[in-house]
Amino acid sequence: MSSKDSPKLTDPTGRTHALTGEVTTIGRAVENEIVISGKRVSREHARVRREGWRLILEDLGSTNGTFLNEQRVLEPMQLRDGDHIKVGDVAFVFHDPEVTYQDTMLPELEMDIAAGLVRVNRQLVELAPKEFELLAYLFSQPGLVCSKDAIGTAVWPEYEDSVYDYQIENLVRRLRMKLEPDPTNPQLLLTVRGRGYKLIL
Repeated sequence: MSSKDSPKLTDPTGRTHALTGEVTTIGRAVENEIVISGKRVSREHARVRREGWRLILEDLGSTNGTFLNEQRVLEPMQLRDGDHIKVGDVAFVFHDPEVTYQDTMLPELEMDIAAGLVRVNRQLVELAPKEFELLAYLFSQPGLVCSKDAIGTAVWPEYEDSVYDYQIENLVRRLRMKLEPDPTNPQLLLTVRGRGYKLIL
């Protein structure tokens, strides 16, 4: 892949930094591929690494943090075309010339069940307890059709199988309102007529 066609970071001066290697490190030390001077920048501050066709941003334990779209990076995050990355006082824009329209169609759902966190397109989503339990159950079985009976048992164990279809349907509707850009045309939480529901990741 030539540097012209490769993903790149553009700094505030308009200079581009091609991300052609398997790993691109950012920091104050001269050994980094992208060197930034500044008191708020650690010697080895952050890195972008290739994972298949994806590019992943990681903070390297920096003192002042790395920010992706104004949110501090606490775990490896996949980069998307147009993302804003801030290291110290320097803001970069990520460009991916290989991005296609199809890549951006499906909303990006992330879930950390242990931490109780849900993000759609990197934005935190607040869910009610039962909404979270339903999503966690479907998230654990991506792409598999889950019957209403199985969902009822998983989400309402206290009811001992006395869960009505309308309760499940209402819960699915409320969850779609929070996850889907267009709840009337769901892309993540799909209905499989006569069988149940499945989550697309």
